[in-house]
Amino acid sequence: QVQLVESGGGLVQPGGSLRLSCAASGIIFSIYNMGWYRQAPGKQRELVATITWGGSTTYVDSVKGRFTISRVNANNTVYLQMNSLKPEDTAVYYCRAERYVSYWGQGTQVTVSS
Repeated sequence: QVQLVESGGGLVQPGGSLRLSCAASGIIFSIYNMGWYRQAPGKQRELVATITWGGSTTYVDSVKGRFTISRVNANNTVYLQMNSLKPEDTAVYYCRAERYVSYWGQGTQVTVSS
């Protein structure tokens, strides 16, 4: 059974930082492309960042220079380091594993507010 479990969300003030984690089980993690997505209330889910099985990364323009995606294959975990957070980053953040098929986590809430 495949499981992706996100953690690390919470309430943070503007300008603050959070690190999200996504622990995977039930897949050969090292050969999967991994991604972080987010969905704000009333909006469609959007891609935030991806990291391929080989370590190549991409980011949506709105988070470039502020967010960093990384992975530790030995721990079957992908991370999203989020710095200089803004209120518009408020959303539920989801982890996705993709290789011919996709798996999703349950999401973790990030709220940026003073």
